[in-house]
Amino acid sequence: MPLIALMTDFGTRDYYVAAMKGVILSVNPKATLVDISHDIDSQDLYHGAFVLRNVLPYFPAETIFVAVVDPGVGTSRRILAGRYNDRIVLAPDNGLLTLVHRDAQLQALHVVENRRYFASAISATFHGRDIFAPVAAHLSRGISLGDLGAPADRIEVLNIPRPQFNPDGSIDGMVVLVDRFGNLITNISEIDLTAARTPRPHLEVHLGDRLIGPVRHTYGDVAPGEPLALIGSSRMLEIAVNSGHAAQVLSAGRGTPIHLG
Repeated sequence: MPLIALMTDFGTRDYYVAAMKGVILSVNPKATLVDISHDIDSQDLYHGAFVLRNVLPYFPAETIFVAVVDPGVGTSRRILAGRYNDRIVLAPDNGLLTLVHRDAQLQALHVVENRRYFASAISATFHGRDIFAPVAAHLSRGISLGDLGAPADRIEVLNIPRPQFNPDGSIDGMVVLVDRFGNLITNISEIDLTAARTPRPHLEVHLGDRLIGPVRHTYGDVAPGEPLALIGSSRMLEIAVNSGHAAQVLSAGRGTPIHLG
């Protein structure tokens, strides 16, 4: 029986997540449910896309991911069901699939439109309960993506800035996410860093006008309270403070420029 993994921005103080789980178990009492996170920043599509991309490879094949960060719920936005790397992802077509679509192998993509697999009554404000949950449950019982609707010929993607490689071998990027520890995650990947180190092996990292220093291996490479740059578990360059909150200590956040040179 495939796992059903849930990711939303609903939080846990209200009934929303529990209602989704109840619907899934009503359709498939044998379903195994796993919570990825329900603390995605409210309506933050990039945060959701980042988390989804980073957890997908670590779940077993045939896992069904239900990703609901949906500011356009009730509008004409579509719902998509995609097969990526032998896993299924249900998500609104609003950019939430951007990083999975970019980094994983796409095997099939369909529009979710067959009302046979929806709840009998659909709230305009809670498609997580009335569409995503029952569709996921039916998928776990063996229906195919083709049963849900026609193949999708397009997908909405977020406009995520890419790092700029300069003629002198330096790189300009920016902070794109702050995690719960205050680490500043950038749009510069480990692959980007490797490419830049070929002509310039001794890169120094600058956060805005502040020199952070060379790229380190782990947080303990500097003294407590000191900032550092390193490649984090997401394989992206991040700025951290050992035993501290980098966003607060360095007064930085999304959009703060990063320079490697």
